[in-house]
Amino acid sequence: MAAGFDPSGRLPDVFTNAGTSSFTTFLSRAAPEMLPGRRPLPPGMAADLAPHATTIVAISAAGGVVLAGDRRATMGNLIAQRDIEKVHPADAYSLVGIAGTAGIGIEMMRLFQVELEHYEKIEGAMLSLDGKANRLASMIRGNLGAAMQGLAVIPLFAGFDLAASDPARAGRIFSFDVTGGPYEETGYDAIGSGSIFARSALKKRFRAGLSIDDAARLAVEALYDAADDDTATGGPDLTRRIYPVVMTATAEGTHRLTEAETAAVAEAVVAGRMENPGG
Repeated sequence: MAAGFDPSGRLPDVFTNAGTSSFTTFLSRAAPEMLPGRRPLPPGMAADLAPHATTIVAISAAGGVVLAGDRRATMGNLIAQRDIEKVHPADAYSLVGIAGTAGIGIEMMRLFQVELEHYEKIEGAMLSLDGKANRLASMIRGNLGAAMQGLAVIPLFAGFDLAASDPARAGRIFSFDVTGGPYEETGYDAIGSGSIFARSALKKRFRAGLSIDDAARLAVEALYDAADDDTATGGPDLTRRIYPVVMTATAEGTHRLTEAETAAVAEAVVAGRMENPGG
């Protein structure tokens, strides 16, 4: 129950006089216990108590950006879920993917979506892409206490910058550290336990000016390479028809590739590896 709730049914003043364009700030006043980083935790490490999500890759392309994630969540040496979805739209022109503690990450991602929608409704304008990255950074910072006990969440944020002078370079990527530090990446990036392998694959094959379709294919290739060397990353599962989530952000907005489109890309990647396993 929100702090100060009137049992008569009348909403307290904090709900009718928000006074801030930040939903997270409002929530910290109205119901701070609902924020992911404000819940009390038992002492000791808790990393093995919840499923963990990996791996996410982002690639900038001509006219936009691609964000893709594998579908596996692990809990120690076990597969906790085979079809988790770690990549979602943050708003109409940006995307966010999470790696780390799955439950907290999904909750933070949903809170971020509400944060951006709340700002737009209060201010009547959309936050800049840099402003969105800074809002997400503050949320990560708020989870630092839980992160120090092993429940860390590290997102990857990407979007189409409506204020960019050159639309061909409007696709931008932001990474973060566990303390909430935001960093803009050039060209591509990856997070999660398989990121070292995905980033190595991208380093060899990325080139500036890729089309959105070529970037989507490259993202799936990178996830395949990550799954090839990292047990926590799931590759395309042709038997169960479980494929990576691939999303794009362009001047037309965000778009998720359909199951048929993703299947076609994944099956082409797997077929190519049958002939050349090393890529």
